[in-house]
Amino acid sequence: MAGRFVAIGDSFTEGVGDWDPRFPNGVRGWADRVAKQLSKADPEWEYVNLAIRSKRLAQIVDEQIGPALAWEPTLVSFYAGGNDLLELRQDMDALLKLYGEAVARLCASGAQVLLFTGFDVPISPMLDRMKRRNHVFNAEVRRLAAGHGATLVDYWAWDAYRDRRMWDTDRLHMNRAGHRYLAIRVLDLLGVGHRLAFEPFEAAERVGPGAAVLREAEWLRQWVLPMFGRRMRGITLGDSLSPRWPEPVRPAEGLKKLYRARLSAGPKINEP
Repeated sequence: MAGRFVAIGDSFTEGVGDWDPRFPNGVRGWADRVAKQLSKADPEWEYVNLAIRSKRLAQIVDEQIGPALAWEPTLVSFYAGGNDLLELRQDMDALLKLYGEAVARLCASGAQVLLFTGFDVPISPMLDRMKRRNHVFNAEVRRLAAGHGATLVDYWAWDAYRDRRMWDTDRLHMNRAGHRYLAIRVLDLLGVGHRLAFEPFEAAERVGPGAAVLREAEWLRQWVLPMFGRRMRGITLGDSLSPRWPEPVRPAEGLKKLYRARLSAGPKINEP
């Protein structure tokens, strides 16, 4: 039976790390892949993706939940809070309260709601405080999913993501392989038949101590310091972006084709 899939959130759901200029905002992502497979089961399925990179929980609640519910989704995915956990200071009680209210609102709509735990990303001991917050956050996500009858995507528990080759160079976002694997797991949880497959990696190359130190220093220089610098200046990578699929589209018509048609018709939304 056809329905409407609405995805809301931040870079995780926008598709950052799965870079592809043939799609809006230059990314594809797991949600596009799920929507495509839903449309193969029934071409009448529609898809909306309101997620924008760098958005905090409060912004997602204020800017995305209302429009998402207005589209009367039958399936809605909600991943939010990851950017809040990376703040230098964070009131976890207030954050979890707001998250819980958002979940209750989504579940009250009658849609099937997908909730996600956050993965214990193998980034750096420097960010262990943020990782401890993630464990607290995940425990609340699991509790809320059980209490509201939401579908839990327990991302944190999947060992496949312990392989660094599932992550983009910033170590915070999945790469193409990571997004593809997540799409497979979500489709399996939904009970949707599909032909997506994940091919295991070859054995990983070993990195010597010297090369590991250089790699860590380069990661700090290229990704961590600029990220915290932007936060101190109050700017984000999503400030100039709009939602990738702000109105219902039918993935059965071809998402790349739909994007080309949008570009030919002229810029109706901001593009990077």
